[in-house]
Amino acid sequence: MDLSYSDEEKAFREEVRTFLKEKLPKELSEKVAGTDGDGLTKEDMEQWHAILNEQGWLAPNWPKKFGGAEWNAVQRHIFEEETAAADAPRIVPFGLSMLAPVLQKFGSKEQQDYWLPRILSGEDWWCQGYSEPGAGSDLASLKTTAVKNEAGTQYIVNGQKTWTTLGQHANMIFCLVRTDKEVKQQEGISFLLIDMNTPGIEVRPIILLDGVHEVNEVFFDNVEVPVENLVGEENKGWTYAKYLLTHERTNIAGVGFSQAGLTAVKRIAKHEMSNGKPLIQNPHFAARVAQVEIDLNAMSTTNLRIISKAAAGEAPGVEASMLKVKGTIIRQEINDLARRAAGAYAMPFASEAVEGSNAALPDPLGAGPVAAKYFNNRKLSIFGGSNEIQRGIIAKVTMSGGA
Repeated sequence: MDLSYSDEEKAFREEVRTFLKEKLPKELSEKVAGTDGDGLTKEDMEQWHAILNEQGWLAPNWPKKFGGAEWNAVQRHIFEEETAAADAPRIVPFGLSMLAPVLQKFGSKEQQDYWLPRILSGEDWWCQGYSEPGAGSDLASLKTTAVKNEAGTQYIVNGQKTWTTLGQHANMIFCLVRTDKEVKQQEGISFLLIDMNTPGIEVRPIILLDGVHEVNEVFFDNVEVPVENLVGEENKGWTYAKYLLTHERTNIAGVGFSQAGLTAVKRIAKHEMSNGKPLIQNPHFAARVAQVEIDLNAMSTTNLRIISKAAAGEAPGVEASMLKVKGTIIRQEINDLARRAAGAYAMPFASEAVEGSNAALPDPLGAGPVAAKYFNNRKLSIFGGSNEIQRGIIAKVTMSGGA
């Protein structure tokens, strides 16, 4: 593979940089830099989405016929690199890069015409209803049921979903539900679109280790859902779920965010001293930084290959699992290096450490969020299919000679 950028790709990078300089609000980039994005409100995220949508860049992987930018793999890679380096907010993925590909491939024309424009406009904020208390990595064992009423016009949904990211902001949720209990687990699942304002839905917050309200529990008590909100065929939802998960696992790799995080590690390590020298000169620490940088460069190349495959209309197979495993390991290693480099400045709740004062400890390194991010990102190797499950998928496919 030729890893050098063409003149057109270099010009595109400059276009992205110019756009970010002119259109990225300073207060948003400062919030992202100061809290690694955890301090953003719903309004902040909607503001950035609206700016991108006006530019035509909100849905880089969508076909143009659906209102997307239809960028190639290299353009998307460049955009991710530059937005991460500029401390731009992350694009909330649930509607844009998870549900939308499913609708575009398996949804009816009526569903595409109705839901896709609302995702772009921000009229709908989506969350994901996959995991349950007893069905995380073993997703096929989910218990939430959907039974048609006598008239056959509605599904009646009962059950519980958990770890629902940003569900407190959502007005819509795409859900995996069990519509047939008599067949093999994977063969009795359907894919439903549910209005979160429907009577019978309750959202309860889950406060994470870093003190942030990011995820939720969602309860369904006789919730009525129109049959028109079924995506594809009844009991074929497992096929659609796997297709969606390949996109989620690719996104989890977070190459651009890892690159920005590694830059921050180097910046902190150049200022922090160890035995009278900058920490970056410590042989052990420098070796860890060098190793993660090598791994990140290799993963970046793999990411391009997988995105190219997706852009050609193929759902990535075992490669997505490989990228998910390696990507999460790299991000967690970078989080750990940042926390170790920052030392006392990485205290997760600095204001509580200053007795009798609400003021935070001095932070000349800008390292405030690194401990909180270290704790929060322990989840990366669990959600989207745990790394243990992904290694099993990789072993099964490669040892059987599959692709």
